Amino acid sequence: MKKHVTLSRRKVLAGLTGAVAAPMIIRPGSALAQSNSMTFVTWGGAYRDSVVKGVIEPFTAETGIEVNIVDTPDLAKVKAQVMTGNVEWDVFDAPGAMGASGEKEGYWEPLDESMLDVDDMTLAPTETLMPFYTWAGGIAWDADRFGEGEHPTTFAEYFDLEKFPGLRTFRDRPSETLEAALLADGVAPADVYPLDVERAFAKLDEIKSQVASWVSATPQTIALLRTGEVDFSYTYASRVRTTGAQSESGNIQFSFDQTLNGLEYLAVVKGAPNKENAMRFLEFAMRPEIQAATMELLGNAPVSKSAVPMLTEDSQSWLPDLSDPDHLVLNDAWWADNFEEVSRRFKEWVLI
Repeated sequence: MKKHVTLSRRKVLAGLTGAVAAPMIIRPGSALAQSNSMTFVTWGGAYRDSVVKGVIEPFTAETGIEVNIVDTPDLAKVKAQVMTGNVEWDVFDAPGAMGASGEKEGYWEPLDESMLDVDDMTLAPTETLMPFYTWAGGIAWDADRFGEGEHPTTFAEYFDLEKFPGLRTFRDRPSETLEAALLADGVAPADVYPLDVERAFAKLDEIKSQVASWVSATPQTIALLRTGEVDFSYTYASRVRTTGAQSESGNIQFSFDQTLNGLEYLAVVKGAPNKENAMRFLEFAMRPEIQAATMELLGNAPVSKSAVPMLTEDSQSWLPDLSDPDHLVLNDAWWADNFEEVSRRFKEWVLI
């Protein structure tokens, strides 16, 4: 078993500290905004606080556009809005699988790449999705309750109920959850895709009785640890950094021995009532100084190359080393073709 390494000693995300490109070129919009507001669907808790401080407040200060916030992105709700023509949301904060599936289904507006300095981005935008940052998901525990060797640090250990008994969490969606199950079942990260869905569900059957919460609102992955309602939790390095490490009721820590790593996208909902404001918001969010300020708060890796050197050494130490073969980068292309179908099966399985 690998020796657990604390977050402050991890390497900087591979590939993001290369040559720094020129600053983002910001061009004025082609038309005046039709309103002075927009609605942003994002995640709650400390994540929301960080995005508000890093992006939303300076955006409103510069543009005068007020940003209304709705918690917890839900692709099914996007589908309902788009299909009925009753669109209430403007910008959607989408994890990779959700974003890719929504793109395939036609739920997002096309992006105008002339608004973006694509050369400054570590990953180029797709036709409708703008990469916002990369994240790391993995296993967390309260170090005041569980000492060295008393908690899981890999997904195989997370599924080992005999060695590490106790209640767990998982997300209420198949993406990330099925990947974790296959890694736990011995599939090498390089061989995870295409997903063996049957094998993943069979492995999940082994742990289902000890999953105390299928979490939809991300802050719960930390809150349940704090209250002792679960013993171990699937969560994110950024969540531990921003909310967990200084818990009043515990010392929440995160393992980088094995992580799931993916992209978070920003997308403008098809038929958004404040489309022009939404596009301005995406443009603003990609400025290097805004990326740096936001990721400094979130603990995630910026997509803007120019933003990386602006991060403090402490922030860079919280980024995963994606050159480690034990880590898995999620395949958004696979999920684009399978998310809706597998999601239906997953929701049915949870209820059985």
